[in-house]
Amino acid sequence: MAEIGLGAALAAIGAGVAIGFAGLGSGLGQGMAAAGSVGAVAEDNDMFARGIIFSALPETQAIYGFLVAILLLVFSGLLGGQATKMTLEAGIIAIGVGASIGFAGLGSGMGQGIAAASSVGAIVEDNDMFARGIIFSALPETQAIYGFLIAILLMVFGGILG
Repeated sequence: MAEIGLGAALAAIGAGVAIGFAGLGSGLGQGMAAAGSVGAVAEDNDMFARGIIFSALPETQAIYGFLVAILLLVFSGLLGGQATKMTLEAGIIAIGVGASIGFAGLGSGMGQGIAAASSVGAIVEDNDMFARGIIFSALPETQAIYGFLIAILLMVFGGILG
């Protein structure tokens, strides 16, 4: 087994927090949107494709968390490098990196799922609600984008990237 420094071990925790919480929010959001979509399809079979679109929207939070986790693993040396080089300070920053996208993705994914589920129900009532439903469902995404941007800024100015 390769020797892993404390900084890299903390970066591994940050990577786990990033994908773990962002994936949790994404999964919960997709479940909520899919539950609403199933009900809509039961009423109107033509809602299947639109239901899939709304169910897929909360997936982006997991993608953001995954990207941040991969960056942490690569730049800590855990993937294809020397995992003993990362400093303790950088490892602590890596936990903040993971928390910023993880928790932002958790809340954003859940919020997006709620909005998407409601949008699907509205489209069943009024077909013209599709575009407005997409807009309402996309709004909670901004919190995940903020978390993603802070994660990148922390990595750049915390000495993890470059």
